[in-house]
Amino acid sequence: MAVAVTTKTAWKLQEIMAHSSNVSSVVLGKGSGRMLATGGDDCRVNIWSVSKPNCIMSLTGHTSPIESLQVNPNEQLIVAGSRSGSIRVWDLEAAKVLRTLPGHKANICSLHFHPFGGFVASGSLDTNIKLWDVRRKGCIFTFKGHTEAVRCLRFSPDGKWVASAADDHTVKLWDLTAGKLMFEFTGHTGPVNVVEFHPNEYLLASGSSDRTVRFWDLEKFQVVSCIEEEATPVRCVLFSPDGCCLYSGFQDSLRVYGWEPERCFDVVVVNWGKVADLSISNNQLIGVSFAQSTVSSFVVDLSRVPKSDSIPHGLIRDDQPLVPPTPTGSSLRRIYDRPSTSCSKPQSRVKHNSESERHSPSSEDDRDEKESRAEIQNQEDYKEIFQPKNAICRTPPRNEPFPAPPEDEPGTAKEAVKPSQAVDVQTSLPKQELPDPVQRPPIGSSTSLTRTEPSVIPAARNEPIGLKASDFLPAVKNQSQTELVDEEAMSQIRKGHETMCVVLTSRHKNLDAVRAVWSTSDIKNSLDSAVAINDLSVVVDLLNIVNQKASLWKLDLCTIVLPQIEKLLQSKYESYVQTGCTSLKLILQRFLPLITDILAAPPSVGVDISREERLDGKDYRRPQVLHSEIIAV
Repeated sequence: MAVAVTTKTAWKLQEIMAHSSNVSSVVLGKGSGRMLATGGDDCRVNIWSVSKPNCIMSLTGHTSPIESLQVNPNEQLIVAGSRSGSIRVWDLEAAKVLRTLPGHKANICSLHFHPFGGFVASGSLDTNIKLWDVRRKGCIFTFKGHTEAVRCLRFSPDGKWVASAADDHTVKLWDLTAGKLMFEFTGHTGPVNVVEFHPNEYLLASGSSDRTVRFWDLEKFQVVSCIEEEATPVRCVLFSPDGCCLYSGFQDSLRVYGWEPERCFDVVVVNWGKVADLSISNNQLIGVSFAQSTVSSFVVDLSRVPKSDSIPHGLIRDDQPLVPPTPTGSSLRRIYDRPSTSCSKPQSRVKHNSESERHSPSSEDDRDEKESRAEIQNQEDYKEIFQPKNAICRTPPRNEPFPAPPEDEPGTAKEAVKPSQAVDVQTSLPKQELPDPVQRPPIGSSTSLTRTEPSVIPAARNEPIGLKASDFLPAVKNQSQTELVDEEAMSQIRKGHETMCVVLTSRHKNLDAVRAVWSTSDIKNSLDSAVAINDLSVVVDLLNIVNQKASLWKLDLCTIVLPQIEKLLQSKYESYVQTGCTSLKLILQRFLPLITDILAAPPSVGVDISREERLDGKDYRRPQVLHSEIIAV
C-alpha cells in the first residue's frame, strides 16, 4: 500500500536581495501571478520572475525613490511613481520608457491601470487623483475631494468607475464618464489602506487600519456587512476569481471571508510579516512582502483552504465551482456590463500604439529615453517572458503550479504554517488534487529519498556493532537543515539589530541633550529636560547617576522625580523598578524626617505664607500621598 506524502498548506517560496538600498514598493502581475516588480530607494525598478532568484530587467530614469508600482493586465506595461511626484511608464517588451507624466506635487501613493483602455489613475499625497492617457501623454481629468493621502485606487471591472481609499477614513466612488463623485462611503475609523471590486457583482470591499473589512453595495450605496476585531491592520484584499470569498492579508496570516452574512471561513498562518500584495494563479495564492532590501514570496495552496461553510476542509476541487451557501444577496445584486470588446483587442490596440510611438517619438520622448534606460540582466529569461515566439504562450511557467514541499522537509518554510493544519488533510488528497507536483522529477527524487530511509536504516542491523547507516545517509539532510537554521537565525538577528540601532541612536541623542543642559546648568534643569523628553530610559540613566552620589539630592528634586518614580514602579522592566526603588529609598532616608516634621508641625502664630504655599501646592501633596501609601504597605 502506497503512503501518500503530506504537503504543506503554505510555505515560503524564496527570498531575494532586491535592491542595493531599502525596498519601498512591490507589486505582482495579476495576469500570470509570476511577474514581480520591486521599487527601491535607489530610484530603480527591478523586474523578477517569482520563482527565480535573478533580476530579469532593471529600469532607471527616476531621480527620487520609488513610492508606488503597478503592472497592466497583460503585463506589457509597468508604471512607477516616485517621491517627487513624477510618473514613468515603461514598455517591457521594447525595454524602454514609454511616457513621463508630470503633474503631482507630492509623493505618488497609488497607481492602477484601466482594464481595457490605455489609461492610468494615480493618487498622491497632495490628495488629488489624476486620470492619464498613456497614448496621448496627458492628464484627462483631476478628481478632488479627499483631504489626505490617497492610498489605493481600483478601476471597476467594466472600466466605468474608479474607487479610491485615503487616510481621511473614507472610500470614494468616482464616475469616469461624468467626471464627478458618485458616492462617499464613511464608516471606517482609521486610514483606509485598500479597496477591491468584486469581479462580477456590484460589490466593493475595503480594508482599513482600524482592523476592519467592510463590504459596500454599489447599487444601494450602503454597507452590506463589516468584519471587525481583527488583530492587525488590513494590508491587502483580493476576491477569489469566482467571487465566492475574499482573501485578506494580515500580519503573518491569511483570512478567508464571506459577507452575506459576515463570517470567516479559515485562517491560514503564513510567516510573511507585513504582506504587500496578493495574486492568484493555478489555484495558488502568491503573497509578497518586503523588509529593508529583501523581498520574500510565499505560496498558499488554495485547494486546502475552504471557501465556504458547506465544504469540508481540504476537499475543494478546481473542476467544481463553488457557490456561496446563502446566494440570496448575490442573486439580487446587479452584475457588471462589460464592453463587447474581447480581451485580445485592447491588448493588440495598445501594442500597435506602442509600436507607432516607438517609431515616431517626440523630442521630449527622445530626451526621456536617453535619461531612462532598461538594463536587461538576464537575456534568456527576458526573451522567454517578454519576447516569446508565440504570443499565446507569453509566460510558459504560468500553467505549472509551484510544487509544495513535504511536511517533514526542513527549511524556512517550516514556520509558514502550523503542523496541525497540514496533518489535518486527508491522505487521499495528494492523489486527487496534486498529481503534477508528485510526478515532477525534483519532487519525485526527494520523495523517493525520504521513502528509502526506512528501508536502508533497518538494514544496518546486519552490520557490525557500532556502524550505523543513519550516521552516513542523512548527513546531507542534516547539513542542509543546519545551514538553513543558521541562515534563519542570522536573518532574525539582523532584523532585530536594525531596530535596536534605531532605538539606541534615539536614546543617545536624548542623553546628549540632557548632558548639554547639565553642563550649562544644574541637576534640576537637566531632570526637567529629561522628563520633558518623555522617555523613561533617559530618566533611568539620569537617576542611576544621581543615586550614586547622594549629595546631589535636594528637596526640590523630589517634586520632579516622584511622579517619574510612580511610572518606574509600574514598569514591566526589572531594571526600571530597581532604579525607582533605589531613588525612593534615598528620598525617604534623606527627607522623610523633614517631610514628617512639616506635616506634623503645628501652625505658628499668625499667617505663615511659605507654609500655606507648601500645603496648597500639588507637588507637596504628591510625596505626602506616596509616603502614606508606603507606610500602609
